[in-house]
Amino acid sequence: MLMLLSTLVLTIQTWSTLDRLHVIEIVVFVSLLCLCIILGHLLEENRWMNESITALLLGLCSGVVVLLASKGRNSHILQFDEELFFIYLLPPIIFNAGFQVKKKEFFRNFMAIMLFGVVGVFISFGIITAGTRYLFTKMGLKHLSMWDYLAIGTIFSATDSVCTLQVLNQDDTPLLYSLVFGEGVVNDATSVVLFRAVQNYNFDAYTAVEALDVAGNFLYLFFTSTVFGVSAGLLSAYIIKTLYFGRHSTDREIAIMTLMAYLSYLLAELCYLSGILTVFFCGIVMSHYTWHNVTEASRIATKHSFATMSFIAETFIFLYVGMDALDVDKWRMSKTSVGEFLGRFGILLLLVLVGRAAFVFPLSALSNYWTKSPTTKISLRHQVIIWWAGLMRGAVSIALAFNQFTEGGRTGSSDEATVITTTITIVLFSTIVFGTATKPLIGWLLPAHLKPLYHEDSDPPSPKDISVDSDIHVPLLLGASEADQEHNGVNFIINGLRRPSSITALLGASTSGIHRVWRNFDDAHMRPLFGGRGFVRQVSRRPTIPEDEPFEDSNSEE
Repeated sequence: MLMLLSTLVLTIQTWSTLDRLHVIEIVVFVSLLCLCIILGHLLEENRWMNESITALLLGLCSGVVVLLASKGRNSHILQFDEELFFIYLLPPIIFNAGFQVKKKEFFRNFMAIMLFGVVGVFISFGIITAGTRYLFTKMGLKHLSMWDYLAIGTIFSATDSVCTLQVLNQDDTPLLYSLVFGEGVVNDATSVVLFRAVQNYNFDAYTAVEALDVAGNFLYLFFTSTVFGVSAGLLSAYIIKTLYFGRHSTDREIAIMTLMAYLSYLLAELCYLSGILTVFFCGIVMSHYTWHNVTEASRIATKHSFATMSFIAETFIFLYVGMDALDVDKWRMSKTSVGEFLGRFGILLLLVLVGRAAFVFPLSALSNYWTKSPTTKISLRHQVIIWWAGLMRGAVSIALAFNQFTEGGRTGSSDEATVITTTITIVLFSTIVFGTATKPLIGWLLPAHLKPLYHEDSDPPSPKDISVDSDIHVPLLLGASEADQEHNGVNFIINGLRRPSSITALLGASTSGIHRVWRNFDDAHMRPLFGGRGFVRQVSRRPTIPEDEPFEDSNSEE
């Protein structure tokens, strides 16, 4: 017994010696996350600030403190790992984006979004790659391969959809939000797929067939990933509709939705597909079918759980990027003067500006030519905002740069270190400068925002759009417009589920021919099989809700 106790004490002492530092690092980082949330709340009404900029600036300040405390040896609390980003941080952000996107606006502008998000990436990729290949070699970067320049083209073609979510509001500017946000997500997915295609490109045996193989591989990954995500979403809807976990426990409904969404991302990555695209379309399908198959309590919980996970991941990323800007090892290894660094930074920033302008304005004109509906026409004012808001570079660019130019977080040469430091500086500059000026720019170019009174889709309302008034009691999941409809005699909820008769009122608006065909097919074949809005489960009793539950009020349903 004494031998066993002594062994246990030794083990605890060893653990405390080896892991105590890691625990302290995690405690400090979690404390910084809490501070970011508090500052973001206090600056909520500030037109110049948003949570991304707050996290970046706090990361910079923290990096300075750590750098001084370590006497110039290190600025990090935690070491960045691109695998950590791609496996744990990115999935909840992209899934929540797909889960909250206003599907009617997204698919109404689907052609323009795909033009910006796919064709636009290739245009920007070509300009940035050619420009850096020609100009950087003249400025002393002679040890970068063609793969590196192609990687730079994809890295700086990836926009920051995370920061865009915090700058734009989909209720105030639905067309603008759907275009910028939809393009950002598709852009990120396209950039990652293109990045992987470039990595597998063989320049030693360059032929036209090789180029066609790359194009074919890209299309295969893009469409296969989309189908994979849609299939995962439909499977989750069918399982929850058939098994009805909520009759025993709402926890199981929430768990199966969360795990199946995450599983779709992991399986896509395991099959060398685009997990970003997969989990995005999985989120769209889940919000259209799965979310309406669960109990009301599960809807409330999933809505806020997904938003919370996404928010924490976003804050974590920007906080770390701010710290990484002061990585002294990379700055020392780059061995470049201030003038040379500013020159490369200016050239790369100019190429980003030109590359985005080269596709936003021409493709907007092309989209306007194809579009017949005046409500989906992209005005010149909208085009300027789309161009400006898409200039922000963020976490995806950082992750791709680390993937290409570092190994274990460390660079192997001076040129690689220069690319990393330039990438971090571009991300900081674009997020702070362009992100700060986006809200004032929107207020200047679009002074009179007409907020939609009612959305004709089945989208779950965003938690950020929900306000609670102590004098007006409505279910938490209803937005203001739906509450108005309810007071006008349209009862949206019965036994925690939607009335089937509401389909006519909610979805009967006149739409385009393609949308009408899909609507008829969806109502006739998809909803009966997978559920969704209008699906009513026959249950013997109403789900048990605590009497003090603030989300439900008997007066709100009378």
